[in-house]
Amino acid sequence: MPNFDWKDRRVFVTGHTGFKGGWLCLWLQLMGARVHGYAHVPPTRQNLYELADIDSGIESTIGDVRDLAALEAAIDAARPEVVFHLAAQPIVQFGYQDPVGTIATNVMGTAHVLDAARRRPEIKALVIVTSDKCYANHEWHWGYREKSQLGGRDPYAASKSCAEILVHAFRESYFSGPADEPHALVASVRAGNVIGGGDWAPHRLVPDIVATLREDRPLVLRHPEAIRPWQHVLEPLRGYLQVAERLYTGDTKVAAAWNFGPVDEDCLPVSWLAGQLTRKWGREVQWELDRIPRPHEDTFLKLDCGKARAMLGWAPVLRLADGLDWIVEWYRELDRGADMRQATLDQIRRYRQLASELSDPSLNAAIGVRSA
Repeated sequence: MPNFDWKDRRVFVTGHTGFKGGWLCLWLQLMGARVHGYAHVPPTRQNLYELADIDSGIESTIGDVRDLAALEAAIDAARPEVVFHLAAQPIVQFGYQDPVGTIATNVMGTAHVLDAARRRPEIKALVIVTSDKCYANHEWHWGYREKSQLGGRDPYAASKSCAEILVHAFRESYFSGPADEPHALVASVRAGNVIGGGDWAPHRLVPDIVATLREDRPLVLRHPEAIRPWQHVLEPLRGYLQVAERLYTGDTKVAAAWNFGPVDEDCLPVSWLAGQLTRKWGREVQWELDRIPRPHEDTFLKLDCGKARAMLGWAPVLRLADGLDWIVEWYRELDRGADMRQATLDQIRRYRQLASELSDPSLNAAIGVRSA
């Protein structure tokens, strides 16, 4: 909805100190929204939240989504019209190490957000961010659709599948009453493997590669043959914003689940991405296979995003190669001591300009993607 005005909209973002939450908060600030964040302290020593000075433009509450009373107090202080729920334990490997903590955050945390929202009629739109890992992955070579079977053979994936079931249950029980009864419209959003500047999370490919390049140490890959739906962080965030806008205006057809992922050609192996990123950095780095026994990780996963194309007019803007260029540019700016708030905002502005050129849904369907 290109005419939707975010200026002075009250927006509550859980997980605002994280990688994806930080980018979202900056984008919302750029559009003039009044943002209130709720999350733990930044999860890594280096982090986008501090480097891009995200705190200076928002109200921030340090808290835990597992604490319902604290969450409700923060929501009452913010009086939001729109809620984005991104707070999560987002790492598959950590899910194996701490399954109960992962489930408590990803399942009960989501339940707390839904429960708080159902009793606050001023909230008009609620976007719950889950994951492409919510699907029962049969290693098919075609993409999963929003109605595909949910599942998860590891604790993290199972927690995201459970979150999706909760969203559906709360929508049917509390968020689908008569139009004259004030209540939020609720959607869940499922993104592929999100990459971008400002990510330092452990057990993620791009942070591992960047650390290797900046510290001049060997690159070790766990699953070089694994194929993932790689996409720049701004791609799904644009989808989340479009969903929120439609929910806010009362479009009940959007109160559903949504996939946001790349074109099929950008679902590529880990080894391909590692080689491309190191070359774009200006280095030829040979990777080594991690021979330490690790818990299971899926080999192949792809999303079908036809519904978002058809109903939202959403389509990827950046090809994967372009997204890797943007990542290298971001970290280069950091290394030369640039103002990273402005550098990050500049990438958002540039992305928005590219997206505006594809704002016609019929053009999206015809072109699909463009090269930046």
